[in-house]
Amino acid sequence: MKTKVMIALNTSWNLYNFRAGLIRALVAEGYEVVAVAPQDKYAARLSGLGCRFVPLAMDNGGTNPLKDLLLLWRFYSLLSKERPNVFLGYTVKPNVYGSLAAHAQRIPVVNNIAGLGAVFNKDTWLTRLVRELYRVALSRSRCVFFQNNDDLQLFVRTGLVAPEKVSRLPGSGIDLRAYQLVTKQASDGRAALRFLLVARMLRDKGVVEYVDAARIVHRSFPDVEFCLLGFVDVKNPTAISSEQMDAWVKEGVVRYLGETDDVRPHLAAADCVVLPSYSEGTPRSLLEAAAMGKPIITTDAAGCRDVVDDGVNGFLCRLRDADDLAGKMLRMLQLSPESRARMGMYGREKMEREFDEKIVITHYLSMIKRIPNVSPGFLAATSQSAPP
Repeated sequence: MKTKVMIALNTSWNLYNFRAGLIRALVAEGYEVVAVAPQDKYAARLSGLGCRFVPLAMDNGGTNPLKDLLLLWRFYSLLSKERPNVFLGYTVKPNVYGSLAAHAQRIPVVNNIAGLGAVFNKDTWLTRLVRELYRVALSRSRCVFFQNNDDLQLFVRTGLVAPEKVSRLPGSGIDLRAYQLVTKQASDGRAALRFLLVARMLRDKGVVEYVDAARIVHRSFPDVEFCLLGFVDVKNPTAISSEQMDAWVKEGVVRYLGETDDVRPHLAAADCVVLPSYSEGTPRSLLEAAAMGKPIITTDAAGCRDVVDDGVNGFLCRLRDADDLAGKMLRMLQLSPESRARMGMYGREKMEREFDEKIVITHYLSMIKRIPNVSPGFLAATSQSAPP
């Protein structure tokens, strides 16, 4: 009987796209992996990773306390049925309600805090409640991984987690075999340069600032392309509507490329990747861009600044400042193709040094193996030695 690891996130899309490497590694180590998330079109693909998918409905963007209590009960019931040897929580609701349910059944918990979002940018009764829930949920966890030092220090400083429990990871890591360095200049064969933003279309991702900056740059460089790639109309209070996107496209300033399961062709076709986000864990789109040798422009904000050495593999711009973003875009346009290529090469080297997915996987395997009685062979060994 294999040792069982349960991994829970807020979407199957997230599981498949960001945790596939970890799931494969756990399976290869001999663990039984149970993947838990709401059902979506990516759920069917999870079995190909070697894990077993269990759907669990959750109202990701909602704040209804009755629905959250129901989610807590669903987690408790599922954990009672599955009895995993360790619970890995990601994203807010699995981290809070999944952890509380696991603690109640004395199941070891390892959390991953991947960005804080609006909960820590405001001071309302609701945000204070969420912080307190975090405090309780993380209090008995074996380890809490953070994806950037800003978030780690905030949680420790405000007493949400004990300092001896925390550890730092380089985001979700990047599979450097899947994201290969592109040496050919994307603008070869066309006159204009192409900027690209890859993200869910949310105001918190800096999409509005990107469009405003595009307007500014277009005044001097009307042929430059500004592309957007990612989901619209997502269930999020800061979501950009499809109507708004259509209006921007009709204005002629940006191109919307839709959504895709494979961003690599779009990254390869870009000359510079831009993400003016307000806050991130460690943005996966920037890791992918840097791994493929693309220079980057992003905000000097938590998570984002970790990916860019300013002036080396890209530029940092001020938060919520379209004028400063436009200024950094103009600087990028004024660089020679050789200078942009050198920036991209530095970015690839930075990914190899600091953000290789293998680093993340090694941290997880090491942490799980340090938990008493949680190792791939433990259950098998104990069952063989048990008396008849």
